[in-house]
Amino acid sequence: MEVLKVSSHSSPNSVAGAIAGILRESDAVEVQAVGAGATNQAIKAIAIARGYLAPVGIDLVCIPSFANIVIDGEERTALRLICENR
Repeated sequence: MEVLKVSSHSSPNSVAGAIAGILRESDAVEVQAVGAGATNQAIKAIAIARGYLAPVGIDLVCIPSFANIVIDGEERTALRLICENR
């Protein structure tokens, strides 16, 4: 499964396009975000991607969970959003 890492500086429209492109080709994509700003951008991107995919018959759903990841040698908690076609 492909993993998209979103930062607080990511463009929601660009991330939405990436999500839509991946879901047209495969079953699911994982979106990871660390921090409030990144989570905000990721959620906006998923909402936009739903709009991109609905006309082609893909009903995007999102399954949230947490993941422990290492950034610069430091363990952090990331929000993991699994996006797939219902």
